[in-house]
Amino acid sequence: MAEITTIRFERRTAAGTGAARALRRQGKIPGIVYGGKEPPEMIAVGYSELQRLLARNPRFLSSVLELVDEERRIRVIPREIQLHPVTDRPLHIDFLRAEAGARVEVEVPVVFVHEEECVGLKRGGVLNVVRRQVELECPVDAIPEQLVVDLRGVDIGDSVHISQVQLPEGVVPTIRDRDFTICTIAAPTVAVEGEAGEGEEEGEGEG
Repeated sequence: MAEITTIRFERRTAAGTGAARALRRQGKIPGIVYGGKEPPEMIAVGYSELQRLLARNPRFLSSVLELVDEERRIRVIPREIQLHPVTDRPLHIDFLRAEAGARVEVEVPVVFVHEEECVGLKRGGVLNVVRRQVELECPVDAIPEQLVVDLRGVDIGDSVHISQVQLPEGVVPTIRDRDFTICTIAAPTVAVEGEAGEGEEEGEGEG
């Protein structure tokens, strides 16, 4: 599990478009914390602090964070960030409470290793990635940073399915009705540009 990052928050009482705009003018982003046994709570976080976290953590939406103020620490997972359609500036953020013992659904990136030992790639095949991320159901305290796909021995025409990927204990894919494909090794594309070019030159000569 990745290291838990903290972000300061403050409670807010005013709702609505006008109140949200006023917060943004103050350099704050409105948000909400929901889930668990507590009722939803309206909060605000600092725009600059949120931007720094987004910039340095590409897995922000599948990371466990702690919201902190003078009185409390709340473990959460960011679930959705609403962005401005033109500037991509954050407008609103939702957090899901990550209580101890809870299970959450998150998207985890896939990484491919031992490409130099992949039989199919050595023979000129091409790695065709079907899923660059996989949605998993995980204990909140055991969210994997990535799924590792080992390409050793994979040949042209072979596929790697989720059943061939080692998952941490207690972690399961959210898709359970089929053994879905992560990647395949496709045959190399045959170049035909030279043949087409020769045909065009012959046609031009005849004219």
